[in-house]
Amino acid sequence: MQGPESLSIVVFAGGFDRVHYALVMASAAAATNRKVTLFFTGRALRTLLAESGAGAPGWHGLDPADDGSAPAERDQWFGSNGLAGFEELLGACVALNVTFMVCEMGVKALGLPTGTPLRADVPVKTGGVVTFLNDAPQAGTMLFV
Repeated sequence: MQGPESLSIVVFAGGFDRVHYALVMASAAAATNRKVTLFFTGRALRTLLAESGAGAPGWHGLDPADDGSAPAERDQWFGSNGLAGFEELLGACVALNVTFMVCEMGVKALGLPTGTPLRADVPVKTGGVVTFLNDAPQAGTMLFV
């Protein structure tokens, strides 16, 4: 039995563990030759924000991990326990040509000013739900995280 040829993931939840695992799923699917799209909206949009004035990546502003730890602390724990870190997964997704989309409505709902800088190392498309749905193949799989 052959699996779906594409995976479209709506990344809505802003918790570090949830966004981290969406990146795990996306990179694994792309590594197995599936077309993958990550559609960031809601509090998960912080993932793609440019570094803050203090030099911290936007994902440091995600909600705490499921164990209550700060995103940077949880990421450090992952790395020290042999698990892929956030930047490693994000880089893998870029290298594997995962499509990154940012929801226009989500930007407004989060209260981000127009023109808020996004990460320069991640190619990001801007669109709405219709753009995302039109990008998703009908025979593909869709997940909501």
